[in-house]
Amino acid sequence: MEKDSTTVFRALLLGDIVGRPGRQALAERLPGLRERLALDLVIANGENAAGGIGLTPPTYREIRASGVDIVTSGNHIWRYADLYPSLNKEANLLRPANMPPGTPGRGHTTLTLPCGVRIAVINLQGRTFMAAVDCPFRAVEAILERLPEDIDFCFVDFHAEATSEKRAMAFFLDSKVSCLVGTHTHVQTADACILPNGTAYISDLGMCGAERSSVLGMEPEPVLRRFLHQLPSRFTPAAGPAGLNGLLVDLDRRTGLALRASILREPRGYSAKDD
Repeated sequence: MEKDSTTVFRALLLGDIVGRPGRQALAERLPGLRERLALDLVIANGENAAGGIGLTPPTYREIRASGVDIVTSGNHIWRYADLYPSLNKEANLLRPANMPPGTPGRGHTTLTLPCGVRIAVINLQGRTFMAAVDCPFRAVEAILERLPEDIDFCFVDFHAEATSEKRAMAFFLDSKVSCLVGTHTHVQTADACILPNGTAYISDLGMCGAERSSVLGMEPEPVLRRFLHQLPSRFTPAAGPAGLNGLLVDLDRRTGLALRASILREPRGYSAKDD
């Protein structure tokens, strides 16, 4: 895909990475995508990368080694306590910003890329149909007020259940950020667009994992048992062809706003079980 690097900044945002199948698909495909699409930035949600729920230090390092620049997360990031020191130390690893004071980690980061561009990435968590957290609207507003003036582009991962909450956030941030993407549902939505005032948006990026053979990346049988009998079941990542789902955005280097936004679906891939 042709790109004028003097005027266009191109980013790929990937949905929740689910287990080893998602990590393997990422490792196999992302280096080629970075080259073929001339990507300047890759952001991926990693909160389900370790065994389908949570993230560990080794899986974080594996995701970064695959070519992901910033790893965002959501409500499952607290699954493994051995990740907490990494949340405090790693500037490229985020947890939702609207957590209570004293929570490990950071909710946003700024980064200067090799091309000289300065970016900010903000991670938020929704409140509708999810555990109680601080207000994501007020949290992001406060962060935006504190960002350095030399930031060229700002990206937001809003990890939320309700489409209405995500779309409300989109209009709240339209023109204030370069791109707002939803994560958490693992199902890619068909509403990729540029909002009226220039922010790229999609309600949910989808997931990176075994899509066709699974229920949201997990083996169907345990999920069915829980729905049919209302008893606890241990979910495990599904075997089967794994793919990548996300949003590809072209941004204007002069304005910081979106020029193009299109979904990315790479459905072919590995057959692998998680560890």
